[in-house]
Amino acid sequence: MPNADILIKNANELVTLKGPNHPRAKKQMSELSAIAKGSIAIKDGKILAVGKNLKYKAEKVIDASGKTVMPGFVDPHTHVVFAGSREFELDMKLKGLSYMEILEKGGGILYTVNETRKATEEILFKQSCKRLDNMLAHGTTTCEAKSGYGLNTNTELKILKVQKKLNEKHKMDIISTFLGAHAIPKGYNADRYTNMIIDEMLPKTKGLARFCDVFCEKGVFTVEQSRKILKAGKKLGLIPKIHADEIFSTGGAELAAEVGAISADHLLMSSDQGLEQMAKKGIIGVLLPGTPFSLMLERYGTGRKIIDMGVPVALATDINPNCWTENMQFIIQLACLNMKMTPAEAITAATFNAACAIKASNKIGSLEKGKQADIIILDCPNHKFIPYHFGVNLVETVIKKGEVVRTQ
Repeated sequence: MPNADILIKNANELVTLKGPNHPRAKKQMSELSAIAKGSIAIKDGKILAVGKNLKYKAEKVIDASGKTVMPGFVDPHTHVVFAGSREFELDMKLKGLSYMEILEKGGGILYTVNETRKATEEILFKQSCKRLDNMLAHGTTTCEAKSGYGLNTNTELKILKVQKKLNEKHKMDIISTFLGAHAIPKGYNADRYTNMIIDEMLPKTKGLARFCDVFCEKGVFTVEQSRKILKAGKKLGLIPKIHADEIFSTGGAELAAEVGAISADHLLMSSDQGLEQMAKKGIIGVLLPGTPFSLMLERYGTGRKIIDMGVPVALATDINPNCWTENMQFIIQLACLNMKMTPAEAITAATFNAACAIKASNKIGSLEKGKQADIIILDCPNHKFIPYHFGVNLVETVIKKGEVVRTQ
């Protein structure tokens, strides 16, 4: 009998996500390749075998009877490194103040920027570790993390360095994105700050970021400014991402298709033309249902429509001081209940397609032989319970790189 480090057996539903290694769209998003009464063997941090009634001699055997086993969640859009909470804004929101009105009263992103500039690397690291611990406890095993709360060279680099340290020290894998183009800092106009990003910031991101993102939005960065930043990033080897059409339809989805972005995120107000162009090029639409929820917006973005148009969809928390949730289960619930995605589509979006959105699907996002053993066991009989039984943490066990790192 062959040896394994861990054998998980008798899973009521083993959701493997086995399938083609490209972003999945339309009907492919509903194909979970689930195995009833499934087993999975792990050795040396990798998946050794997946199937039924596997016969392995293992140091640790986990009986998953009545439970669901699936890949760890992948969160492909986060702002996890920041200082300063903004709970004081909730009263303003409830009184009907807009985001821009809150900004004028001293809240909003510039409040976070000021607090983050003042914070040391040690403080940012400690606070971010706590958020990552919460994410891990709720089943997220890999996340993307953006800079963007510095808006000057020193602080942007400070955030990227903290993210690098988090990746080295924390159990989770953290993949970094440079988002110097998150807002316009005080004392600058958009053109001057765009030039500063290109000439001063981007060249210093070498070894600290894999992606370059920009907030392409009315009153922030225009399509032309966003194009210049993303093209400059590409020349330095950074893969483009875009905050696209969150509040207004500005042509962000179209720009994502033009520059070959790996993803366009938000898409609440994207045009049909832009979505069609994304679908044609296979660009992933990362939907962030927690954001309109926390902003109390009526428009959620039509996840159903975007999927039906052929855009491969991923889901993410968008954790930030204005949308503070570490729980991908909650995001799946919002996607199903408010964006009309099916449970199977939402699972694909939170695992395999999310891995594609950070260019990591070759090693995570599905349970297949040879892939990294990032696995979660949920105390529920099948994947449909995740949006059905909401308001609790269904994750019982988290395995990261073949190591049990969380148990309830």
